[in-house]
Amino acid sequence: MSAGGGKKAIIAALTANAGIAVAKFVGAAITGSASMLAEAVHSVADTSNQGLLLFGQKRAEKEADQLHPFGYGRNRYFYSFIVALVLFTLGSIYALYEGIHKVQHPEELKSPIVAIVILLIAIGLETYSFMTAVKESRPLKGKSSWWRFIKTSRSPELPVVLLEDTGALIGLVFAFFGVGLTMLTDDPVWDAIGTLAIGALLGVIAIILIIEMQSLLIGEGATPEEDGKIRSNLVDGHRIERVIHLKTQYLGPEEILVAAKLAFTPGLDIGQIANAIDEAESRVRAAVPAARVIYLEPDLYREAN
Repeated sequence: MSAGGGKKAIIAALTANAGIAVAKFVGAAITGSASMLAEAVHSVADTSNQGLLLFGQKRAEKEADQLHPFGYGRNRYFYSFIVALVLFTLGSIYALYEGIHKVQHPEELKSPIVAIVILLIAIGLETYSFMTAVKESRPLKGKSSWWRFIKTSRSPELPVVLLEDTGALIGLVFAFFGVGLTMLTDDPVWDAIGTLAIGALLGVIAIILIIEMQSLLIGEGATPEEDGKIRSNLVDGHRIERVIHLKTQYLGPEEILVAAKLAFTPGLDIGQIANAIDEAESRVRAAVPAARVIYLEPDLYREAN
């Protein structure tokens, strides 16, 4: 993760969404558009979410203490999980409720052109936010696909912002078509259908985030690439012969716990073993900087019966 956990992308998204929310509420009040109101609530949810992500980063900076000896890094996972719940409850459920209500009791739009103008401005601002998140994420993504980056990243903020911005852009398109088709057909049910589409979209994104953040909260190990680097750097070929057992876990987005049992060459004295362990720790930290907490146990390798 970039320094600050993608803070530039979070602040860009927060600023854009706060302004968009105000504009959408004004537009919804003028036009009576359900999809515009759903998008306004969606923007409020997104603005709150970016605030939660920043608060989670701040909480994660607390120093380790007796109650939490491994620190508070997982606060970033916890608050990202809360973000997913807010998106589901405040964004998705409200939009679905409003859409169903408007299907059952359609209302004619007033000054729909106002809604169109606001939606076009919102698309421009959301595109800026989205491109900022893409720029921040690209160095971390490497050659992986965007979907793989979202699924495998151990840092939660940028995947959250990327999914939120993607959902916001698609939701704006749904709202645009809902209002536009209502203008063309003079049938307000299209506005309600656009609202339902926004609710369904937000529900899917929220569920993806809930699943991913829940996995990180429980505790995920090093990535396959990191695991390979750790294993290869633990062994030096003459004192440490092999890795008997290895377990890793992310204590926070930028801190991995490494616990390993290593097979040492028979006959080494305590000083040689201690030096070998110190050197192994240095090699691992150089290869995987996030491996900050390392516990190594010496042993002799015994063939299984």
